[in-house]
Amino acid sequence: MQPQQSLEPLAREIAALPPSLGPVRLIGIDGHAGSGKSTFAERLAAALGGAPVLHLDDVATHEEPFGWPERLRAQVLEPLAAGRAAHWAAYDWVERRFGPERVLEPAPVLLVEGVGAGRRALRPHLARLLWMETPREVSWGRGRNRDGRELSGFWDGWERAERAHFSDDPSRPFADTLVRQSGTGYEWTSGASATPGTARSDTERHGLPQA
Repeated sequence: MQPQQSLEPLAREIAALPPSLGPVRLIGIDGHAGSGKSTFAERLAAALGGAPVLHLDDVATHEEPFGWPERLRAQVLEPLAAGRAAHWAAYDWVERRFGPERVLEPAPVLLVEGVGAGRRALRPHLARLLWMETPREVSWGRGRNRDGRELSGFWDGWERAERAHFSDDPSRPFADTLVRQSGTGYEWTSGASATPGTARSDTERHGLPQA
């Protein structure tokens, strides 16, 4: 039986950071679509004791896959920066409209995950930017396999939009932490001086072999 994965060392690093948005430590988790951002964010949130996660898929729309910065600023960033609760509405991808209002209270740590979480409009507000280090073609292949042939048209359009976005506004060069997924969990390099040879892993503390 595989030992329980642990992201506690990374969670401790994040919890020790100074706030970056009012009382909140805003943590961006970026990467290509299909790179595993959502699953990683859920596990990191659990390691942080139940930190809230804001999915950028909930603020994007069919018409504006990357046209959400102003909406996010007004509905989420500004209230949290002032120490107030954010009131926002999530986009329904089936109904193609925004749903009922949601409330997001200021928390010690808020994870923002999605393609574009490290874009220039968000970087000044981030306490740390994490990048899922999965190649683009591998990530997109995972996404297409996950969603099936019925969404192949959506993926064709998404790939064009993502290419254009990262061409104009890349995130990876500004990442503080690169996260890689292996067969035994996650490993990451932290800090500007980190090198591939000093990668830390959530499996090291269990004595598991590295991929």
